[in-house]
Amino acid sequence: MDAPMELLTSGGRRRRNRQWPDEVKAQIVAETLRPGASVVEVAQRHGLNANHVSSWRTLARQGKLVLPAPEDPFEFAALMVAPVAEAVTTAAPVPSAGPEIMVGAVTIRLEPGASAARIGSVVRALSAA
Repeated sequence: MDAPMELLTSGGRRRRNRQWPDEVKAQIVAETLRPGASVVEVAQRHGLNANHVSSWRTLARQGKLVLPAPEDPFEFAALMVAPVAEAVTTAAPVPSAGPEIMVGAVTIRLEPGASAARIGSVVRALSAA
């Protein structure tokens, strides 16, 4: 009689260290920014841990990960409003690493490395308003 052949595998799960190109990271982060999307759902769809995607979102906020151009001609940006007294006491303009668009008393500061298309879309949106 022949003895059955046995296959021994190494125990435990193998850890996968995948290298994600910046373009793929940026696309995944952009998916999390769409209305109604959640970080957990996007991460699961791509086979990732939600904490991993959250760290990429932090890189994007810090300007270390450039997101793709928006699909829609218009996009919304975060707006921070300071009390009038605080705005008046600031005599010197705050240095910015990115381009600035000034319309009257309003200054819009874009992220460093903003493309000409992005700047143009903001200007067009302002002129339409």
